[in-house]
Amino acid sequence: MTRTNPITFLAGAAVVPLVALAVAGCGGSDDGGEATAAVTPPKTSSGKSATLGVAQADLGKFLVESRGRTVYLFQKDSTAKSNCSGECAIQWPPVRSGGTPTVGKGLSASKVGTTARSDGKPQVTYNGHPLYMFAGDQKAGELNGQGLSAFGASWYVLTPGGNQNTAQSSNSSGGGVY
Repeated sequence: MTRTNPITFLAGAAVVPLVALAVAGCGGSDDGGEATAAVTPPKTSSGKSATLGVAQADLGKFLVESRGRTVYLFQKDSTAKSNCSGECAIQWPPVRSGGTPTVGKGLSASKVGTTARSDGKPQVTYNGHPLYMFAGDQKAGELNGQGLSAFGASWYVLTPGGNQNTAQSSNSSGGGVY
């Protein structure tokens, strides 16, 4: 019978996660080696945090929410009433506002509003479209939901004019906020 020294075993067990962490830190990126520009949260003309702003990527300018995350419209929403609830709202969380929604530079204040969801809480709208984020976008400016078809219709980013943009991005990282 062979006996293992408990200290040697514990030291070996501690090294495994450290090596994995070091290897992960040296890993490459999945964006073709391009630098990801940071998307800063949008500001109103007075310098306060805005509910919606504009970011730029290879597909053009698109709307982002207060933390710089990309917002989408759902083609199944033919009016300002949301058709996304349950599991849909988990994968595509609605954009919410604690008060009156505000817009940053490049957006029209007359196009922003809210609509009541089935839970009675307001969802931010732009140009009559209820707005959503995508759970698959982990960082500000990512466009992983662009053009996806889920829950009965397609999802697209919005232009500053409030229309859907059906262009496809060459990578999932966005650019700066304007």
